[in-house]
Amino acid sequence: MQPIDSRQLRTFVALAKTGGFTTAAREVFLSQSAVSHSIKALEQDVGCRLFDRIGKKVLLTQAGETLLVHAERVMREMSLARESLEHLNKWGQSRIRIGASTTTCQYILPAVLRKFKEAYPECLITIEPADVSDSVELLISNRIDIAIALEPDRLEKLSFQPLFSDELMFIVSANHEWAQAGHVIRDQISKQKFVLYNKASQTFRMIENFFRRDGIGINTLIEFGSMEAIKELVKLGLGVGVMAPWVAREEIEDGSIVALPLGRRLLRRQWGILNWRQRSMNLPEEKFIGFCREVTSSLVKQADVRGLTMVSMDDVVAQSNEGETIPLAC
Repeated sequence: MQPIDSRQLRTFVALAKTGGFTTAAREVFLSQSAVSHSIKALEQDVGCRLFDRIGKKVLLTQAGETLLVHAERVMREMSLARESLEHLNKWGQSRIRIGASTTTCQYILPAVLRKFKEAYPECLITIEPADVSDSVELLISNRIDIAIALEPDRLEKLSFQPLFSDELMFIVSANHEWAQAGHVIRDQISKQKFVLYNKASQTFRMIENFFRRDGIGINTLIEFGSMEAIKELVKLGLGVGVMAPWVAREEIEDGSIVALPLGRRLLRRQWGILNWRQRSMNLPEEKFIGFCREVTSSLVKQADVRGLTMVSMDDVVAQSNEGETIPLAC
């Protein structure tokens, strides 16, 4: 069944309220004949008479009274819809849906959200915990607007704006033999018990491919979806981890964890912002990305001071190219 034409419905309500064609015409900015034609077409559409014409005055029939109840409800909803859209166009009156990994949620997003909420206190924010593949699916299905993620293998219809690059390294407890020796013993890598981020993640695949290239197998003892859990197990000496040192900054500084290079060849990750390539971003989304750049730039500077292998975009190309040409030698 076809819905009733909204313009005819608006004319019907005006005529029902005013009781005359002339007054109704002024209210809906139409000619009197246009109002008469619209009501006639509406009556033909619904299959019944809606008004009784008594001289110059019109009165609602029983069918007209029934339709008026529904028509007024429809008009109220349409007015609310317009009001909501106008509300969205005002400064800060919108929403932003973000996809982010657990690492990003813990170490990057808090500072970004603090800045964002100061600028847009009334903007509704929702966070979807998601690794790279999940973020891509969420974007494609329009369940999030922006994702902070590693650069995916395939972008498809998405755009990727780089934020920063980091380096993955071994992390071991202060009592581990590698920490005592001050370097990694290559022949022992495949004999270690590893505590790694979950196997479905892009980080795990990067680690696995990195060592496979050099003919080294990784013996995974435990896999987690939490960097905090991995760090705790490493501190207890239950395994060797592989992560970016800036994630374990506090533990490295207090000496409970030691970070060691994977080798002379570097394993870098590229972090950035994922979004639909052809969708225009609104002002809050653009500001959110700007705050991401500010926060990650600050992290890069802190990491540089502490030697925690996190680099800005200006250094990415030169350092990553250099890393690819040097063989692993621990």
